[in-house]
Amino acid sequence: MKLNALTKAIALATLLSTASLSAVAADIPLAAAVEADQVVTKVLAVDAANHQVVLEGAEGRQVYVQLSDKAKNLDKLKVGDQVNVEVVRSVAAYLDTDVDKGLPGSIERTGEIRATKDNPNPGGEAYRQVQVQLKITHIDLKKNQVTLQNPAGQSKTVNVERPEVQAKLKDLKVGQSVVVTYTDVLKVTTQHPS
Repeated sequence: MKLNALTKAIALATLLSTASLSAVAADIPLAAAVEADQVVTKVLAVDAANHQVVLEGAEGRQVYVQLSDKAKNLDKLKVGDQVNVEVVRSVAAYLDTDVDKGLPGSIERTGEIRATKDNPNPGGEAYRQVQVQLKITHIDLKKNQVTLQNPAGQSKTVNVERPEVQAKLKDLKVGQSVVVTYTDVLKVTTQHPS
């Protein structure tokens, strides 16, 4: 994956998380992970009227892609065009140090950026971010386990395996919240063969 795209995706995820969470200095980061994938393939068929594209998949198989009516400029996509799909997924969790703050539930945000008039090839970027606040209902320091309750009232016990997070368990309190933010960034670019 190109460093530029990865950097922009991480910056976008960080910006969205910071702006939407209104985190304060007392909030404690618990964990973060970023995973990136890239697929470069070529167009085998285009049906612009029905928003359908056939791409070359693994081992030469055909992959049929049904696009929404938001897909624009498909009439400019041609058989043989190269399609570059980059996906960056990130998960970040932090401890909200306020006790008994309550559960606001979950929040989902989406957005998209389309190709500009200066770039006639179809493509663009899109993101989806889901934020969930979980309440700590039980802490077992001997077993390195934390029981979390989601906004629907369901509980799950999590085994904490990372030593740096295990070290923070002693500072947790029942009633505190763990906020988990999932961000997916998708970037699609196309290029006509030379």
